[in-house]
Amino acid sequence: MNANDAIAVFPIESMSIQTASNETRPLFKASFLVLLIGMLAGTTASFGQSTNQLSIDAVRQLRLPDVVLESVKSVGSDSKNPKAYLEVNGVIGTSIRFELLLPEDWNGRFVMGGGGGFVGTVQNMARGSVNRGYATVGTDTGHHDESGYLAGWAIDNLEAKVNFGHLAVHRTAEVAKALIRDYYGSDCKYSYFVGCSRGGGQAMMEAQRYPRDFDGIVAGAPAFNWTGLAAMSVAIAQALYPDPATLDHPVITKESLERLQASIIEQCDAQDGLKDGVVQNPPSTHFDLSMVPGITEEQRKAFEAIYRGAFNGNVQIYPGYSPGAECDPGQWIAWITGSVPPMVAKDHVPDLMFAFGTQIWKGLVFNDPDWDYSRYNFSSFERDTRLAASFLNATSPNLDAFKARKGKLIIWHGWADPALPPQATVDYYRQVEAHDPNAAEYCRLFMVPGCLHCGGGPGASEVDWLSTIADWVEHSQSPDKVIASKSESGNAQMTRPLFPYPRYAVYNGSGDTKSAESFVAKSPAGLTH
Repeated sequence: MNANDAIAVFPIESMSIQTASNETRPLFKASFLVLLIGMLAGTTASFGQSTNQLSIDAVRQLRLPDVVLESVKSVGSDSKNPKAYLEVNGVIGTSIRFELLLPEDWNGRFVMGGGGGFVGTVQNMARGSVNRGYATVGTDTGHHDESGYLAGWAIDNLEAKVNFGHLAVHRTAEVAKALIRDYYGSDCKYSYFVGCSRGGGQAMMEAQRYPRDFDGIVAGAPAFNWTGLAAMSVAIAQALYPDPATLDHPVITKESLERLQASIIEQCDAQDGLKDGVVQNPPSTHFDLSMVPGITEEQRKAFEAIYRGAFNGNVQIYPGYSPGAECDPGQWIAWITGSVPPMVAKDHVPDLMFAFGTQIWKGLVFNDPDWDYSRYNFSSFERDTRLAASFLNATSPNLDAFKARKGKLIIWHGWADPALPPQATVDYYRQVEAHDPNAAEYCRLFMVPGCLHCGGGPGASEVDWLSTIADWVEHSQSPDKVIASKSESGNAQMTRPLFPYPRYAVYNGSGDTKSAESFVAKSPAGLTH
């Protein structure tokens, strides 16, 4: 999901599907094909670096089951791409497109990068890792849609839904590993997945459903409970836009957002011991919405709906946004409150979460492009979303299989995220700990103060998560503390430590406030370490 792009644009083996040509055929037979790919794509059992690379012509002649290589080309090194690599584009099955980059100077490792929103184009968050020697792949998850926030492609298309939900990433990972094996004559020594937003949800799905795919996984700001997100988005939409005919008239104005932003900083900033424009741990602060000056009662109720989330009676379906976390007016307009004129004019949606929320219901739940969000009351939520949740949601706290294969999982989320409420990620991690009290041995959560969606914001949010997960997997260096930075023009202006949840950083009372060295860990109980 990308706010800037939006503003600028503005066993299933036995199942069958009906194709566009009215042919009935099996839906993937994925397990058999994955096994066959592994058998046919080389017999070498060694790992790591190799200089015995195939020629381009030899790669073009490779044949894998249910895979078509559409193009293979060499990309030379230049100022933008310091490392030369081979670029392979192909299709798995009928519709899963992928791009695999194979560096000339391979480090023996493979990383898959996640996508954003509803994806719809080949995306790879880790694409730049090819310049660090990683073989890397991305996918469009089996459908094409340039917007990234519309889901018409999913209506009455079970294959597209299952591909998007989980299967496309798994199949792409298996095909990429097979091609890597053939090209280098060697298996990957280590494999990783790194994603944020939709990619974060893909990461969690891999750990839960396909635990053998990757040794290490990084799930940033994860969209992992799609039906819950859809409920929250519609609950907010009903408060902000009760009349679908007036999507260009927002209840919450930019001026009211600026007043909210100023009041949050005034009320909460100093509560962490340092007045610096960053709220270190919003749940530990006290914020009083009634103290925000200059907003109407209608606007106050709208803000309450944003913070409240979605409920079915007295049962919370999904949490709202974090009171006390920084409010960035421009980001809130793009993601939560609207109205973004180009989006209204082009797609009749006022903001991104309205778009994602209503489109999940229309395309992935009800198969009804005319579904009316304003009339939904959530009383039948569980029944309505049961099928969609089965292929979309990555909500299981049971990571036993991932633990057994000695995998490592890092989850991180920005407290000021205007797209995906961070409390949902915290709630999930607590469920993981409840399932396994020793979960920190293989799964850790880092909450990032002042971080917007997948980065940016007033806090220090830049972290080399790929190196962090690799150190944990390859060298048993558990991430007890991670240093985040905030840069301008490539130069770090501020650094802050991040500690595994539930601990968080507080100023030690002396020293440079822009240096991580001046901060210590604090637990919710008040103990410092």
